[in-house]
Amino acid sequence: MTATETTEVDRRTPRLRAVLAQAGMELRLLVRSGESLLVTLGIPLGVLVFFSLVDVLPTAGTDPVTFLVPGVLAISVVATGLVAVAIQTAFERKYAVLKRLGATPLTRGDFLVAKGLSVAGLLLVQAGVVLLVAALGLGWRAEGGWLLVPALVLLGALTATALGLLLAGTLRAEATIAVTNGLFLFLLLISGVTFDATALPDPLAVTGAYLPMGALGSALTSALAGDGFAVLPTLTLAAWGIAAVAVGARTFRWEP
Repeated sequence: MTATETTEVDRRTPRLRAVLAQAGMELRLLVRSGESLLVTLGIPLGVLVFFSLVDVLPTAGTDPVTFLVPGVLAISVVATGLVAVAIQTAFERKYAVLKRLGATPLTRGDFLVAKGLSVAGLLLVQAGVVLLVAALGLGWRAEGGWLLVPALVLLGALTATALGLLLAGTLRAEATIAVTNGLFLFLLLISGVTFDATALPDPLAVTGAYLPMGALGSALTSALAGDGFAVLPTLTLAAWGIAAVAVGARTFRWEP
């Protein structure tokens, strides 16, 4: 088969199949990385189990595991979408992987969709693991929200992944590691996902509530408590996602 014939065959490859194949590859890359699994699954589960059994954090009078489950789901989303994806993509850009994608039938837009699909798939599994550990191992029971939780996790995945790609496409790979890990720690401390935010000074508590991790945690808390759809936190999370996509589309650099 000649090069011309090969190109014609490649162009006839169904676009959806190409995107799904790339999404599968991206998912395998995330799962194969021990460091990524530690951040995306090990840390959230460790926080859930330890602080549910060792009652040392302020939880506003709420049972620790009931308080922690929504926050741990939010931590998982941000850890995967923001930290793991940003670092992985930054090094793909550094080593010209993204540049070489330009020579394949997969467009750059398709590549970003594949990234998002891989994160969404991984997070749905992670959310299931967190909920199973909480329910079977820690005696947790949800009051509701079984339809809202997957939708909120996917919205959070979109927002966190967009923010991760924004950082990966504008910073050097080494800077991406430092910034994403520092940002993750900052969000973890002020977003009220592991302890009651009223323990913080008011300016920090208010700021944390309007950042992606805090907004997602609040929306999930309302859903799982049976209080239904939390409008303001969900709109806040969506606004972050829209802003990240808009800015990232203008600033993302594919070449090293």
